[in-house]
Amino acid sequence: MPTDDQQIPSAAQGPELFTWEFATDPYPAYAWLRENSPVHRTTLPSGVDAWLVTRYADAKQALADQRLSKNPAHHDEPAHARSKTGIPGERGANLMTHLLNIDPPDHTRLRRLVSKAFTPRRVAEFAPRVQELTDALIDAFVEKGEADLIHEFAFPLPIYAICDLLGVPREDQDDFRDWAGMMIRHGGGPRGGVARSVKKMRGYLAELIHRKRLDPGDDLISGLIRASDHGEHLTENEAAAMAFILLFAGFETTVNLIGNGMYALLTHPEQRERLQRALEEGDTALLETGVEELLRFDGPVELATWRFATEALTVGGQDIAAGDPVLVVLAAADRDPARFDDPDTLDLSRRDNQHLGYGHGIHYCLGAPLARLEGQTALATLLRRLPDLQLAVDPADLRWRGGLIMRGLRTLPVEFAAAQRTVFD
Repeated sequence: MPTDDQQIPSAAQGPELFTWEFATDPYPAYAWLRENSPVHRTTLPSGVDAWLVTRYADAKQALADQRLSKNPAHHDEPAHARSKTGIPGERGANLMTHLLNIDPPDHTRLRRLVSKAFTPRRVAEFAPRVQELTDALIDAFVEKGEADLIHEFAFPLPIYAICDLLGVPREDQDDFRDWAGMMIRHGGGPRGGVARSVKKMRGYLAELIHRKRLDPGDDLISGLIRASDHGEHLTENEAAAMAFILLFAGFETTVNLIGNGMYALLTHPEQRERLQRALEEGDTALLETGVEELLRFDGPVELATWRFATEALTVGGQDIAAGDPVLVVLAAADRDPARFDDPDTLDLSRRDNQHLGYGHGIHYCLGAPLARLEGQTALATLLRRLPDLQLAVDPADLRWRGGLIMRGLRTLPVEFAAAQRTVFD
């Protein structure tokens, strides 16, 4: 905890954080923090006091600083209280031993095992399946002339894709869609329907791992089992936790990438028209730079996941005590005018764009290549098949999910001229 001589910004200074108004548009508040209190101590909605790092240079330093541990055991909150504050449970608990809350050497070992599923070759081989899923989902609503792009498109696409990658049989994937839907609608709280969904998912994954051990296939879970059987020492609990976090982290970030990205295009018509013209001419370069710009401009992950100081250190001129939680605000860093020219302007052709949307350092998002593929495929197919797509409501009527880590729309109602379904050979 901070000592008396630490310079802690007063809670009375600056904008109010974590309100519904803030969730709708956090960027003015983050601009104030970058300018006036770039490493800012605040009380989170859970009651935990934490440091928010908002400038790009400081954020990049913090993301790579191994004195900031992912292991919640370094936080001084009593273990029994963590479930009430939103801090992850103790290591080794059900589904908690995963890449987002462990450090080297365990992190290095587990990441090496799962990284084989996200090589450029493996992702490229998966591209036809992503296109097939994308077209099938559009086919389900294309004749209606209207849709909710979150629930009918952005949400199911990555669920089905990651289930395929993990090796979840097609007949079971709708169960995962239901469980994930409960979690994304109600957050990661420990009670009620969310807890039941986690329990069901945990039980299913344990059974699936057992079945894959007896009858392996060419999928990620089978690969993890084979690695374990060849001396990599992956426990069944670690395998289940790995599958769980790949599913949960892998789908929600892509939901928000597609939802936030399409919303940005619909509210910036000149940029959307540029991209449509490029796609009509067969030029995919603007699509690639455009998705990177959408990740910077209004990315799916607002704050990087928890970090805890293992010793006293200084970030951005601010002293941080051992045990203090630190949250790197990716959304603030990616709008830092000290790093990006005209950062509040959406420019799909932006070249100098080393954004932090997928993190930095050893915890850089392992699934970023797959998320990029899904984002590019989803946005390009929507613009190609529904060229007159437009918002069906006033932007002021849209509501954003007010979580701590992720930021995305609850719904995205759109309308368009009804079109024909795709006909596959």
